[in-house]
Amino acid sequence: MRAKQITDLNRLCIHTITTKPWSIETAAQKYAKIGVKGISVWRNAVEGKNISRVASMLKNGGITVVSYVRGGFFASYNKKLRQKALDENRRIMDEAAELGAPLIVLVCGSDYRQSLEISRKQIVEGIAAVLPYAKERYIKLAIEPLHPMYADSRSAINTLNQANQICEQLSSDNVGVAVDVYHVWWDENLEKEIQKCAEMNKLFAFHMSDWKTPIIDMLNDRGLMGEGCIPIKKIRGWMEENHFTGFNEVEIFSNVYWSLNQDLFLKKIVKAYLEHC
Repeated sequence: MRAKQITDLNRLCIHTITTKPWSIETAAQKYAKIGVKGISVWRNAVEGKNISRVASMLKNGGITVVSYVRGGFFASYNKKLRQKALDENRRIMDEAAELGAPLIVLVCGSDYRQSLEISRKQIVEGIAAVLPYAKERYIKLAIEPLHPMYADSRSAINTLNQANQICEQLSSDNVGVAVDVYHVWWDENLEKEIQKCAEMNKLFAFHMSDWKTPIIDMLNDRGLMGEGCIPIKKIRGWMEENHFTGFNEVEIFSNVYWSLNQDLFLKKIVKAYLEHC
């Protein structure tokens, strides 16, 4: 299905990390003023703050908290570190509940000192271990497959197929997937896996940015939508064909854009969203 042209900002969400130089108070005010309806809050944005007050500020500002980012990092060759990760994820769930975030995005982790198979097994075990805590707090967990270039340390879950397999294995209404075009655009099975994910009712989130060539920095050189090679509209069409009606979330890590005037950058985001997504 060809995606319909976007004509308003009703489904636009921006991650606080996208405008990293701004405080969450400034970001929420600026987003709302320009018409952005959703915000995904990165944990660093509320560090040292009264989370209940932040939640009230966002609610009073008329902006929806879409997700809390990020949990995960379950895989490690060290048993004590795996246990520490479980404890940390429970704290993250407490913070998300206080913030009023219905969803936590999971960057699942990996450890180059062990095989990918072992890391993936630990990831499943880790999610299963914290799942009862998430259920008690009415929080959903979205597994985010990451590009294979991060398979050594950030995530051993690198395809939507792998994420779908975990969802099948755990079989919980609280576990689903975050589809980030930056990480999965290259996958020849992406359309089929989005359909499969939807059939399981596991399409929890949709993240957007673009892939520039050449990449200057593996982590912090994402492109603004439309300046790279990702077929964002096509992928959004696949999501909507499979009944995804959630927010379209802009998540850009960029040393280049963080160095700009952020008011100007925000205007560029809105323009790119309307023209290229």
